[in-house]
Amino acid sequence: MEALAIFAYAFSGLIEARKRRLDAVGAFLVALVTAFGGGTVRDVLLSRRPFYWVEHQDYVLFIFAMAIFAPLFLRVTSRLFDQRALLVTDAIGLGLFSVSGTSIALDAQMPAFTATMMGVITGVFGGVLRDVLCNEIPLILRDSRPYAVCAFAGCWMYLGLERLDVDTIYNVLFSTAFILIARLITFKFDIRLPH
Repeated sequence: MEALAIFAYAFSGLIEARKRRLDAVGAFLVALVTAFGGGTVRDVLLSRRPFYWVEHQDYVLFIFAMAIFAPLFLRVTSRLFDQRALLVTDAIGLGLFSVSGTSIALDAQMPAFTATMMGVITGVFGGVLRDVLCNEIPLILRDSRPYAVCAFAGCWMYLGLERLDVDTIYNVLFSTAFILIARLITFKFDIRLPH
């Protein structure tokens, strides 16, 4: 599940890099920041060392290989996946990263609200950094469909189930599924936050 979340976010970074016609170095940087930016910001705020991506170099090497073969890779996958499939993988990544960020903050003895905010940061900040690198206003600020709100609600669900002593695996699955479904519902019914 962790690998799927990292792949989903790295893939969205590669798509953005391709839109911007970046070379392999630029594609790698954008994919890496998208996949690990939120977790790195969380680790900085929690004074956690080493950073997650430093401990797990296999993921970094995988993203490096993806960036080198990005033109071929994106040509092949663009035939296999449509926009809805990318939306689903992004929502899965959002759910998994948000829940894992909350769990890590709880392990660091953070209070409930802080743990929830760490989860949201882990889930959304990679996309913010991706958009900044690509010289765009971050999607979270320009799209009024709930994104961070879905992550926020799912993180609270994770905390609630944790207090009820629900098995960790089921808790992660239920909370991730909640974020995924909430995100997809906002797209299906075009639910938007008030301005």
